[in-house]
Amino acid sequence: MTGAGLVGGVDEAGRGCMLGPLVVAGVSASRKGVAKLQELGVKDSKKLSPRRREELYPEILKAADKVHWASVTPKEIDEVVIHGRKLRKLNYLEAVYFAKVIDRLGARHVTVDASDTVPQRFGNDIASNLAAKCKVVALHKADRDFPIVSAASIIAKVERDRQVALLREAHGDFGSGYPSDPATRSFFSKWMKRGEPLPPCVRKSWKTWHTIGEPGVGSP
Repeated sequence: MTGAGLVGGVDEAGRGCMLGPLVVAGVSASRKGVAKLQELGVKDSKKLSPRRREELYPEILKAADKVHWASVTPKEIDEVVIHGRKLRKLNYLEAVYFAKVIDRLGARHVTVDASDTVPQRFGNDIASNLAAKCKVVALHKADRDFPIVSAASIIAKVERDRQVALLREAHGDFGSGYPSDPATRSFFSKWMKRGEPLPPCVRKSWKTWHTIGEPGVGSP
C-alpha cells in the first residue's frame, strides 16, 4: 500500500550527544497498522527502557508498511555547526535527512517531531528538500502524541544504541556519551590527558570540549 492509504512519522535520536551518529528514522503504516502500534503501547522512546525498545522494534517492523532510517555522521554535524550560515546549521541538516527518510516511506501525510523552536520553519525546510509530494506537519512533542511518530522514535533510538554499543567495544565504556554524564566527561578527560587525538566518532564542534580540556570551535 502506498500514497493516500499511508501515514508516516519521523523522529531522531542522539541530537545532543557528544559522539556517535544522529539517527533519523521514519515509519509509515495504514490505519490498521497505526491501530496495531497503539495496541503495542508505543510511546516516546525516552519513556521506555532499552529492553522494552528492543522488544517493540520487531513488532513495529511487522505493523508498519515501511521503515527507513539514516545516520548523520559526526563529521557532517561538525561541518554545519562550524561553517553553516545562519538557519543552515544543525536544524537544517536534520531537515535534509528527515526529507530523505520521508521520500522512502511512500506516505502522502507525515508528522514529524520538530527539532526547531519554530516547528513551521522546520516543516518548511523538510518540504523544500522532498523529492516526492508529501504534506509535512512538524510539531513539538509529536513523539509523545502520535503513535506513528513514537514508533519512529523507537526505531531511531534502537538503531543509534546499536551503533553506540559498537563504539564502546572499540573505545571502552564512555558512559552515555552525553555532556551531562560525569562518566563521559571523565572518560574523555583522561583520554585527552594522555595526549591522544579525539577519535572520529566524537563531535568536535561541541562546546563541552572547552570544559574538559579540548579547545572547541562552537556549539550546536
